[in-house]
Amino acid sequence: MAPTFMVSAPGKAIVFGEHAAVYNKPAIAAAISLRSYLLVRTLSKSQRTVTVNLKDIGLHHTWPIDVLPWSIFNHPSKKKHYHVLVDSLDPDLLDAIRPHAEAVSKDLAEEQRKTHVRSATAFLYLFLSLGSPHSPGFSYTLRSTIPIGGGLGSSASFCVCLSTALLLQIRALAGPHPDQPSNESENQIERINRWAFVGELCIHGDPSGVDNTISSRGKAVQFSKNPSGPPSVTHLANFPKLRLLLVDTNQPRSTATQVDKVRQIKTKMPAVIEPILDAIGQLTTSALALISSGTFQDDSAKDAINQLGSLIRANNALLDALGVSHPRLERVCKLANDADVGWTKLTGAGGGGCTITVLRPDVKKEAVQELERACAAEGFEKYEAILGANGVGVLWPAVFGSGPDGKKGEEIDQERFERAVGARGIEELVGVGAWEDRQGWKFWM
Repeated sequence: MAPTFMVSAPGKAIVFGEHAAVYNKPAIAAAISLRSYLLVRTLSKSQRTVTVNLKDIGLHHTWPIDVLPWSIFNHPSKKKHYHVLVDSLDPDLLDAIRPHAEAVSKDLAEEQRKTHVRSATAFLYLFLSLGSPHSPGFSYTLRSTIPIGGGLGSSASFCVCLSTALLLQIRALAGPHPDQPSNESENQIERINRWAFVGELCIHGDPSGVDNTISSRGKAVQFSKNPSGPPSVTHLANFPKLRLLLVDTNQPRSTATQVDKVRQIKTKMPAVIEPILDAIGQLTTSALALISSGTFQDDSAKDAINQLGSLIRANNALLDALGVSHPRLERVCKLANDADVGWTKLTGAGGGGCTITVLRPDVKKEAVQELERACAAEGFEKYEAILGANGVGVLWPAVFGSGPDGKKGEEIDQERFERAVGARGIEELVGVGAWEDRQGWKFWM
């Protein structure tokens, strides 16, 4: 039996360029150290079942392996090998798994059940595409420290974890290991990324592919919309790791509603709105030049972070001018600006959701704690994280070394993993560490 192992993938935050990206301006998104963690257990030969347990959203379901529609997935006209770059869903395969996905969470309210069915669809589509009817039974349990529904890429993180785990189980990935050639790492990351995109297609219907790309690769990317095809995505290898305070306003928001809001006001007042979108595009271009300069790695790093912070604050002002902010978002910005701990902006579509604050390098711990208390008092949730985090990682087997002496540590068992309370409990038990330095975890990039 294969050992119990774990896969982890980060969430993401848009740092520059939201909304302007809809109109073909560049944008920058970066991985954050809030992550999903997928624990994979191989069951005994007598247990011919597969279980998916997404504990944080309450989805728990088991399917007998032998009743799943293997015949159509393995038909010569339908079978996709692991190395094929799939970029669309096969409607016949979707039809075949629909009754199995629809079997989940029948006792829930319709809206929540829809989320469960979409997640189950993604799981089954990938499991049947990459698995085998002759495989042993498996259990896949996911925990996450990423706020759900906040525009931080939680679904893409899940899909990257699942894609990686399944590819590892069929031995379609080697590594990660320190001596792995860079081109080999690139090929494997792209394989993970493209199958994760298939999962995102199941969940979102028409995703951009940006979220799964960031979650797979880590660091940051520049992306630009392409009217005639998928977006142009460029990896930003020089993006620095920066201390981040992320605040969730707990204000519900809809990306589609906010995008449509900007479109309508642009149609009514093009002379006002188009210059704002152009300014956001120019601001993003300035940030790209600063990141590419390499000044975050030398003695001028502090000045570079100050410049980046000024651009962050200006970007937020422009998004506010577009009308996509919200009183709760602006309240967080005021609290952060008054505390003078760093530079704050909304991230994502706006209208609610989250803010990010890039902290000053010399910020006092007490000042950050005071800001956190002020946010908590107004019903906001805060998360300390790193911007520019590593991408997908593996803990094989799911055992931590106990320290620098390399002695074998304790195994992460199913029960303890499920019992971990909240983001802090998950991080303390299995987290990769704020700076990706937790012993045992390995990353492709």
